[in-house]
Amino acid sequence: MDKNITRNKHLQNCKRNKLQSRVLGPVPNLEEHVQPTWWRNIFNSLYLKTDGDVVEDQKITNEEVDLFIPILKILPEDKILDLCCGQGRHSLELVRRGFKNIEGLDRSHYLIQRAKNQAKKEDLDVRLREGDARKLLYQPDTFDIVMILGNSFGYFETIEDDLRVLKEVFRVLKPWGRLLIDVADGGYLRESFQPRSWEWIDKNLFVCRERSLSLDEQRLISREVITHVEKGVIADQFYAERLYSKESVTHILNKAGFCDVTFCGQISPDSQRNQDLGMMERRLLVTTVVRKEWTPVKRKPKEELTNIVVILGDPSKPDPLKPFSIFDDDDFYTVDQLKSTLRELGGCDFLYLDNHDTLIQDLMKLKGKIDIILNLCDEGHYNDARKELHIPCLLEILGFPYTGSGPQCLAFCYDKSLVRGIAKEMEIPVPEAFFIKPEDSAFELSFVFPVIVKPNFGDSSFGITQKSVAINIEELGDAILEIREKFGYDKPILVEEFLTGKDLSVGIIGNPPESYTALPIIEEDYSVLPDGLPRICGYEAKWLPDSPYWNIKSIPAELPEDTKKLIIEWCLKLFERLECRDYCRFDWRLNAKGGPRLLEVNPNPGWCWDGHLAKMAKIARMSYAEMLGAILKAAGLRFRIEITNKRTMDKQIVAKKEVSL
Repeated sequence: MDKNITRNKHLQNCKRNKLQSRVLGPVPNLEEHVQPTWWRNIFNSLYLKTDGDVVEDQKITNEEVDLFIPILKILPEDKILDLCCGQGRHSLELVRRGFKNIEGLDRSHYLIQRAKNQAKKEDLDVRLREGDARKLLYQPDTFDIVMILGNSFGYFETIEDDLRVLKEVFRVLKPWGRLLIDVADGGYLRESFQPRSWEWIDKNLFVCRERSLSLDEQRLISREVITHVEKGVIADQFYAERLYSKESVTHILNKAGFCDVTFCGQISPDSQRNQDLGMMERRLLVTTVVRKEWTPVKRKPKEELTNIVVILGDPSKPDPLKPFSIFDDDDFYTVDQLKSTLRELGGCDFLYLDNHDTLIQDLMKLKGKIDIILNLCDEGHYNDARKELHIPCLLEILGFPYTGSGPQCLAFCYDKSLVRGIAKEMEIPVPEAFFIKPEDSAFELSFVFPVIVKPNFGDSSFGITQKSVAINIEELGDAILEIREKFGYDKPILVEEFLTGKDLSVGIIGNPPESYTALPIIEEDYSVLPDGLPRICGYEAKWLPDSPYWNIKSIPAELPEDTKKLIIEWCLKLFERLECRDYCRFDWRLNAKGGPRLLEVNPNPGWCWDGHLAKMAKIARMSYAEMLGAILKAAGLRFRIEITNKRTMDKQIVAKKEVSL
């Protein structure tokens, strides 16, 4: 019991930005500690402090913009993309100077939010969005100018990824468009970098740095240990940046299709701290031009429709998840509601496939005749939940673009214990739990009652009822026995601590980090339940109208702003890590002290008109038709397929629609 208390205290202390960082001590090889995606996490508030003598100095920004405008010959009407814009210092300054068509894009959620807040504060008209520079969600021939400034080129582990960035820039630039890159002078740094340095950032923060060349001498590896005078070490972080010389920059630009590469001088900022500038110490200014033909515009005639096939469960087959194991009137009504709603999406023609016996043959006949498949077969192939991934497997084999997550994601998320392990690896909190293998006849309870017993595999809350919650060892044994008798003795079981805080769901439509909407968080209102019933939204709440659980309602969640932001941030990380696509739902529960814990990740969640996703959309003032249209549009963006959809044009997925309750 003492061990359990200690573990719980540890979990409660592991809140974001409150845990003292682990320090590695002396490291003989810096390169071994650099994560391939180090750039995902390093650009935060600490970055704005450690590099603040350059990136937060308005005088330096003004001088740089003074330099860039004549180099690029910027005209007032030019459409400009500030790629890897950070906190938007150059974008915002250009808008201040009267340039109207400015867009900034960066991978860092924190920095983009900082830029948005500053733009709002100054009432500056600039579009700022999150996104990956390797997959730009812009149409070809969109921009007159692209800028990659502040030494933001060369972060990826491979040079092939850098080339992907440049090829995307080439694609989105107009013919004769211009690119400006401000990149560290690799030749200079390779010979002149400081192996060790230290400095006081302000009265509280002290930073020590170590640097070394990578084994192939193509990257400069850096380590920063940041110490707070009262909190101790708050960060021990490693990163690497590719060292480009004039020759290698020219080579990669030419390989990406650019020509007329010109070196326009260098930048050496005048830091007010007058200390270690690192990679920012001396940077090359490089410009180049796009010479290409205009990309042909693929426009459909007005009378031509977007042809969409909708795949559903098979109503003629048994479905063990449903009461009486068959499709009933409620199921047919739900499908009719779907068909009626999809008719509202102008410009689209829908064909429905629900006969799984002939599904393969039916799809083969449609090859080359449809634009995209709306995969709503969450029942699984032949209504077998474990075969939900078989449908996307089939579609990929046949070469059809389709909505929703792929087979790998569905396989991951069907295994609750596996998702828990991935979340823990990502330092996302989960409830205490233990895993019972089919052969286990005894187990050790390492945390206190109450607990909840679940089938490790499954969805739709199948197997989770009021009897799943146990408050003593006898009830725990009964719950385990009931699941084994219902599902078979060859299936694993998950036993979790039963959390007593708010029961939450979060929906995301789109594809982070480029374009997505985080729907309002909802919570289950258990006030209608009689005393003595456990507060859960299980099988009875979803499938049994005569149960008291049927009357549970979902309401907008009332949460502290910090908790809400943290949950959404974790959802976005899980969405990317698990390779979810187009839409997903995440289930959370708060512990007694208000700490969020992840319960499940639901890719391709319930799409029905009265499901949790639709409830969240309604709170966000998005109709059922607009919700379905947004899912289609998200998939269309992924495949670069134009979804002709009049109804949803005003509700386009944007880089980050603010969560509204």
